[in-house]
Amino acid sequence: MSRFKDRVAVVTGAGSGIGEQTAKKLALDGAAVVLVGRTKEKLDRVAADILEGGEAEVFVFQADVKEESQVAGLASFVKETFGDLHILVNNAGTSGNAAIMDLDADEWDRIQETNVKSVFLVSKALGKIMMEGPEGARAIVNVASLSGHKAGAQIPHYSSSKAAVIHFTRSLALEFAEKGIRVNSVSPGFAETPMTSEGLKNKRFEEAVKRNTALGRVGQPEEIASVICFAASEEASYMTGSDLLVDGGWLIR
Repeated sequence: MSRFKDRVAVVTGAGSGIGEQTAKKLALDGAAVVLVGRTKEKLDRVAADILEGGEAEVFVFQADVKEESQVAGLASFVKETFGDLHILVNNAGTSGNAAIMDLDADEWDRIQETNVKSVFLVSKALGKIMMEGPEGARAIVNVASLSGHKAGAQIPHYSSSKAAVIHFTRSLALEFAEKGIRVNSVSPGFAETPMTSEGLKNKRFEEAVKRNTALGRVGQPEEIASVICFAASEEASYMTGSDLLVDGGWLIR
């Protein structure tokens, strides 16, 4: 099956975790994929893994997507290399823990810039390429979080940033609908990624996560990536402005 044959896709935060698995699935399903991230060594490793898995077109672009000038460089690369863009996955993000009284402005800004500002900058710059392209299936998928739905103690900066991504997605969906560009978000629950690996080393913490998840286990990045690819595909052709919660049943527990 080649759901994404002749499609060009950009995935931010593609060097590990959910971004890595999403990029792999898109590439192995026929898309030409641009891997975007801050660490070239990680991107090169992912690219090598994709190329080892079969025929695929994969490109590496090193950038910090919370920096407007670097996002402009990414947009120029996509325009010059492909002339068009069909799929954008805004996955780059970071986390942090701090009680509100211990949270300083610099840490607040770090989370907001990485998790929200980057989505705005990339969506604006690459969305312009999408809007200027010929008619056809186009989709943006923003990676939010269960924490955007359910607030948590000691993560006020993270929770608020992911709630912002969900609402930004809805606003963007309204603006881009007339151009035929669908915009949705995916909200993962607790998945086993480099961002969560430190916490999972604590067995009591891991058991607490499982206990609070209806399915009784930690999610895998591949499971989140599958839903992202669904939202990017024509199987979701009548869906825009939606948030897909992939949390193993945490919210209903």
